[in-house]
Amino acid sequence: MPQALRNPRPDRASRALLRWMSLARRRPADGWSLHSQRQAWRLVALAMGRRPRVANVSEWTIAGPGGPLELRVFTPTRSTSLRPAFLWCHGGGFVIGGLDTADSICRAVALAADCVTIAVRYRLAPEHDLHASREDCMAALEWVARHAAALGVDPARLAIGGDSAGGNISAAVAQEALHRGGPALALQVLVYPATDLIEEFPSLFENSEGYFLDTAAIASVKRHLAGVLHGAEHPRLSPRRHPDLRGLPPALIVTAGFDPIRDDGLDYAARLRAAGVPVELLHYAGQFHGFMNFDSLLGAGRDAQARIGAGLAAAFKGQATPDRTIEIGDAAAPRERAPLAQHSADWLSMGLLAWIALGRWCDTLSRLAAPRTSAASGWLLRPMLAPAKFVGRRLGARLDRLAAIQTYAKERAAQRAIADTAGA
Repeated sequence: MPQALRNPRPDRASRALLRWMSLARRRPADGWSLHSQRQAWRLVALAMGRRPRVANVSEWTIAGPGGPLELRVFTPTRSTSLRPAFLWCHGGGFVIGGLDTADSICRAVALAADCVTIAVRYRLAPEHDLHASREDCMAALEWVARHAAALGVDPARLAIGGDSAGGNISAAVAQEALHRGGPALALQVLVYPATDLIEEFPSLFENSEGYFLDTAAIASVKRHLAGVLHGAEHPRLSPRRHPDLRGLPPALIVTAGFDPIRDDGLDYAARLRAAGVPVELLHYAGQFHGFMNFDSLLGAGRDAQARIGAGLAAAFKGQATPDRTIEIGDAAAPRERAPLAQHSADWLSMGLLAWIALGRWCDTLSRLAAPRTSAASGWLLRPMLAPAKFVGRRLGARLDRLAAIQTYAKERAAQRAIADTAGA
């Protein structure tokens, strides 16, 4: 396990973001209709995600087990050679999320891994039971393997991944693919996964309030799932409970210190290792559940996307997944400051994040309201806004300096520190 499960406080940029969230969050989760929750998360993900440019984004509709199934395919660059493919299952507690909430992550990973990344709009609860989500993602994986040529994909180089609820689905699909005899997977990427829908781990109580995903939000999800959660003890819904994890594809698992389901992901990593499955565990002790969706503001989100891309690229080349734990957090150790100085530093961080976030929100809302006008005005305003964006990137880079240390390796190699600065 990581040497530090949770830092004394969240990383600097995340601390500032969480403070803004606490100021903005006036209505409890159960005060929102499910439709409002879905629309709100879509807007947040579109505004707070970078959405880097890729060569092509195409929409596909295929026959699924419960009707038409929508896919969004991200091709990083133009090429005549076949590329590997990565199937992404979005998060959202099985009740919210979709292609737009997966968009930024899929773009970033496609570029970092130089692979075709495919997002799946699987059926959500409570309109459907939880078995529908894994049926859809399994069907999408099999369809990609069968129609690889049409996508410019090499069917011998496939991987699957997802965040939160999508991590649960990805782990279950990886198990099912193994027991069905294919498609073969080079890697499973599980980002703060919920692999057991019954067990309550200590992190659920340790991180119950103030860290984006809280007990009220979890309770709201459970209410929506109450009528459709049948057989939660079965490995198909709780893959952690499978009695035999041997032979599964290598895993890259991302966990966050201030996440209520942190211990779920750590426990599954330990179980996979005990079964002889190599696991590259990336532990962000100063981050919260969902931090990868805020990659326009958080260097840790960009760092995780880059490391996932590197892990996928290596796996697609046939390289062995390293069985190791890397812990990533603020590069500078927290300094003891007088209360006034500490408050001033925190408010400066909040001001910087607010400046960046305001620009992101304006761009996103104008793009959704009037796409053509927004594109034209953005082109005209770009030269005038460039200096402000440059200053914001430089200040953001200072706020987001990360350090990583390898704290576990199967061969017990000497620990080595790696200084990283997240890209602006």
